[in-house]
Amino acid sequence: MRPLDAEILNATALVVDANATSRSVLVSMLRECGISKITQTPRALEARKVLELRRFDIVVCEYHFPDEPMTGQDLLDDLRLANVLPLSSVVVMISSEAGYAHVAEAAEAALDAYLIKPHTEQALRERLVQARLRKRSLQEIIRLVENDDFLAAAELCQARFETHGPYWVHAARIGAELWLRLAKPHAAQKMFEAIMQVRALPWARLGVARTQYEAGGAQLARRTLESLLEEQPGYADAYDVMGRVLLDQGEPDQAIEALRRAAGLTPGCVGRLVKLGLLAFYYGNAKEATDALQKASRLGLQSKVFDLQGLVLLGALQFDAGDGRALSRSLDSMAFARQQAPESPRLRRFEDVLNALVQLQQRSVPEAIAVIRRLLSEVQAPNFEFEAACNLLMLLSRLHLQELRLEEAEHNVGIIGRRFAVSRITLELLVRSVQGQAGFERALQQAYGEITAAAEEAVSHTVEGQPQEAVRLLLEHAQRTFNAKLIDLATHTLERHRQTIDDAAALGEQANELHRRYRSYGTQVHLSRADDPRTMASAARSR
Repeated sequence: MRPLDAEILNATALVVDANATSRSVLVSMLRECGISKITQTPRALEARKVLELRRFDIVVCEYHFPDEPMTGQDLLDDLRLANVLPLSSVVVMISSEAGYAHVAEAAEAALDAYLIKPHTEQALRERLVQARLRKRSLQEIIRLVENDDFLAAAELCQARFETHGPYWVHAARIGAELWLRLAKPHAAQKMFEAIMQVRALPWARLGVARTQYEAGGAQLARRTLESLLEEQPGYADAYDVMGRVLLDQGEPDQAIEALRRAAGLTPGCVGRLVKLGLLAFYYGNAKEATDALQKASRLGLQSKVFDLQGLVLLGALQFDAGDGRALSRSLDSMAFARQQAPESPRLRRFEDVLNALVQLQQRSVPEAIAVIRRLLSEVQAPNFEFEAACNLLMLLSRLHLQELRLEEAEHNVGIIGRRFAVSRITLELLVRSVQGQAGFERALQQAYGEITAAAEEAVSHTVEGQPQEAVRLLLEHAQRTFNAKLIDLATHTLERHRQTIDDAAALGEQANELHRRYRSYGTQVHLSRADDPRTMASAARSR
């Protein structure tokens, strides 16, 4: 036995390989490297469960799993998208595939090494030594990230990047992701572009496209993505980002096609199936939505990689199809998920939505209406989010399709619209949630018109040299509607004209408080949300 380093004797490892002989060989190689605490599994699905529950210093994973619907890449993509795999873990992919497309795909998954069969023990040893040395060099950054101190971690990455210190490229990649997370796309873009000057890596080009999009340059990001995909047509992550860009540009059919391509490239990736199912649901392709969400449910319903919003929409599709038995199973699954976090408002609302659908399906109308009224009473709560708004509109539309009416329904739809219609795409998703109910559509369109008019009036004040009046007007409307577009516009106006606004500090505090309480309005699907108890439990165990 030749230990890799002084700390290796305390390290833990996971070996994932369907072939018993290959698995045994890998275990023997790791033991020769000084690792004694080794867990092994022949199945990718089992590995996902293990990785959600336990933290490993080293993960060695085969690419191919002949008898399973997912590859090693699907497994790692899901864990990455759900932020389950710790940054401190060394991850090695092993495959007989030598094609560059697979290597590029693996690199995007932030692997530490990619070995092509047949490989030697010395090759594995060298990769592990290099990766562990790099992790030790970046350990303070990694510690801050895993403690959720993202700003401090980003600043350390920035310092390493600017001085070209040890492993600065790896630090820059981590830093760029952190700056994106902290809504500083320009800082992230500088890092990605510097990496590209060293080596034109596909993931760095994708990073540039992401920063362009986050900085408001959707068309520029689209051109970057088109160029990248022309050269790398099998790059699933690029299709993920392209879907977001196309949706933002008002091209939902093309956005769905992009997500379809991503899911087709990684057919066992639960996260991508859920994204495809959600978008197909909102844009009227019930069959594709059902197929994608059912497959995602079969592959990972109890997993952290499955966004439970997908189960809500699957329940709506089951209701529409008259499949009461399947709908009841979905409610039972949600109730089981809630047992892990009975205080979670997000999961409680999910369960309420499914419960209301079950009650409607069983013609228990008073019970269904009671649930809907409770949800309506929460529309202006700070933690009531865009997805909750869409779910509530979906419920109201199905109530009306059953020839049941709430007298105050259109008034409440208007309240929802004034809060959550922050752009044309959010308006469209809200409208699509009401399934063609003309009264609801009018209420949403009118609400968006009011928000747009308020924003335009504020801009006119600014143009006329009255920025203080603009900010006051915006905050007045924001206090009444909680619309994040108005909050953001007020903040932006304050930042640009602070020197000419007498009470800028007080107005800034008011805007910041509104932003803190009512900033949740995104239209994108976010997997394994930070408040998802399944992810929170994993994070707590990993520290």
